[in-house]
Amino acid sequence: MFEFHADRKRYFDIQEMNAEKYVIPFIEEKLPLQEGMRVLEIGCGEAGVLKAFIKKGCICVGVELDAPRIENAKLWLAEELKAGKISFVTRDIYKVDAEKELGGLFDIIILKDVIEHIHDQPRLIGWMKQFLKPEGVIFFGFPPWQMPFGGHQQICRNKWLSRMPYYHLLPRPLYRGILRKYREPVDELLEIRDTRISIEKFERIAKQQGYTIINRLHYLVNPIYEWKFGWKPKKQAGIVKAIPWVRNFVTTCVYYLITPRQTQ
Repeated sequence: MFEFHADRKRYFDIQEMNAEKYVIPFIEEKLPLQEGMRVLEIGCGEAGVLKAFIKKGCICVGVELDAPRIENAKLWLAEELKAGKISFVTRDIYKVDAEKELGGLFDIIILKDVIEHIHDQPRLIGWMKQFLKPEGVIFFGFPPWQMPFGGHQQICRNKWLSRMPYYHLLPRPLYRGILRKYREPVDELLEIRDTRISIEKFERIAKQQGYTIINRLHYLVNPIYEWKFGWKPKKQAGIVKAIPWVRNFVTTCVYYLITPRQTQ
């Protein structure tokens, strides 16, 4: 397992820096942040991403099912929590009342490295409209399933399995057999396989659920690799980005900004 995934405080700090340097600028290409904007993150973890938005003057809410991660967030964001700049909900997002528990609607909803874990993706993407203000936007960042580490095999304890690309694309029984043989987290990794999402699938779902894609960015080298491996982020070449299916195998990360409003 990479230290990156074992040291939660380090992960928190990296998420904050990545959001400041890459996520927020991407959003601000279409929606400049303003003091007092409300931001919701679904699957916020320790809320490192939200800290970057707080520093821009936003009021944030984090929803996370994993209670220990929220306890870390409350520890590392104690001052912001006390000042009312952030609040947390440890519940299934489908069971949350926007008015009563979240304080109303949001300008921005964030799902970073989350949608690939969701089983009924069309339901969630369509359902989130009820949390958005009329001019609101939703940010998605995720690794396309077919990319070298789209199976999240980097969480494996075995050094070789954690660094081996593409084997998550093997037939399910063979992939499961390898994970079991080396006593890896089989259920967690198979969940990623069962909920896999490609660029084409995401764009199709967004349009089917009544959204307009207002910004997209495909990376050959994921921005987070700047901290994981010391690699400089690199946007995907235009000619590769334009080729459906092929781009999935060599695009390590995609950013999308969608809105339910109609645009010209």
